[in-house]
Amino acid sequence: MEQMNRNTPVELTNMCMIYDDQGNVLVEEKVGKDYKGIVFPGGHIENGEPIVDSVIREIYEETGLTVSNLELCGVKDWVKEDGNRYIVFLYRTNTYSGTIQSSSEGNIFWMSLEELQAREPFWHMDKMIEIFCHKNYSELFLDGSHGNRVPILK
Repeated sequence: MEQMNRNTPVELTNMCMIYDDQGNVLVEEKVGKDYKGIVFPGGHIENGEPIVDSVIREIYEETGLTVSNLELCGVKDWVKEDGNRYIVFLYRTNTYSGTIQSSSEGNIFWMSLEELQAREPFWHMDKMIEIFCHKNYSELFLDGSHGNRVPILK
C-alpha cells in the first residue's frame, strides 16, 4: 500500500490581544505598503523557536511591553495559493509590564474593545475577536475552496 505524504509546508505566526480591566485592548495600526488597518500585535515564529517565546518576543519588539500568563484562545488559518498553510496562533493576556512604544511595524495605542468592534473589520478582526473573547470557537478558517476566502468560525 502506498503511503501518502502528509507533510505540508507551513508558515507559523502569532497574534496577542493584550487587555486591561477597563475594557481596553492594545492595538497596532499597521503601516505596510500593501495594508493599513488596526490589528493586535504579533508576528512570525522563528525556526526552532517555541511558540510562546515567539509571542513574548514579538510583543516586546512591536509594543515595548513584556507579557506573561499567555492564554491560547485558538487559531486563524488558511491554505495559500501555492498550497502552503498559514497558521496564526491567537493568544490573550492582561499581564504585562513596561511602557508602550510604537515600532516600524505601526503605531501602538489603547482603544476600547467596543470601539474596535465598531470599526470596519481588517484581516477578519471581527471574527478573531469572537475567538479572543468567547469560548464558542477555537478556529477561524479562511475557506478558499470556492475562489474567495470565506471566513468560517469553528
